[in-house]
Formats: sequence, structure tokens, C-alpha cells
Amino acid sequence: MANRQLKPVTGLLLVLNFCMYAIVLGIGAHFLPIYFPMGIAATGFFVTFAMIAGVVGIASIISGFNNFRYWSTSSLPAAISATTIAWTLTLLAIG
Repeated sequence: MANRQLKPVTGLLLVLNFCMYAIVLGIGAHFLPIYFPMGIAATGFFVTFAMIAGVVGIASIISGFNNFRYWSTSSLPAAISATTIAWTLTLLAIG
């Protein structure tokens, strides 16, 4: 990529994204709907989708870190596709 001025911004967003998905996984692990049924019937589905979104989000962060490390156009499509899938699952988990 020709524009290296955005590299610090990308690193900051990677760290913030990791913190967000780590919090989602941490909170979701305490509300497993199998062991602790609570709320309405849809709560279990939302927690399950949040856990899936958290795991896929961590995988997209790994792909994004690979793009951050090499900073080339050959690693960009993998990072973009993984991030798009992670954010789509996150929107599904929000409900």
C-alpha cells in the first residue's frame, strides 16, 4: 500500500477491535444459555451468536494483523473478507 500514514491508525483500530471482541467473549462465556437459562427464549440464541461473532472476530484480527505486518495489497482481500464476515455476525448477534 502506498499510503503508510494510515498504519498507526490501523494499529490502533486493531487493538480496539481486539478489546471489543475479548469483552464480548468474556461476557458471553458467563451467560451460557445451556447451564443458566434466563431472560426470554431468544436470549440463548443471542448469546450463542455473540460467541460465534467473537471467535470469528478474533480470527479477523489475526488476518488484519497479517495485513498490518506486511502492509501490501496481496494480504488486503483476506483481511477485508474476514472483517466483513465478522461484522455481519456481530450485527446478527446484536439482534
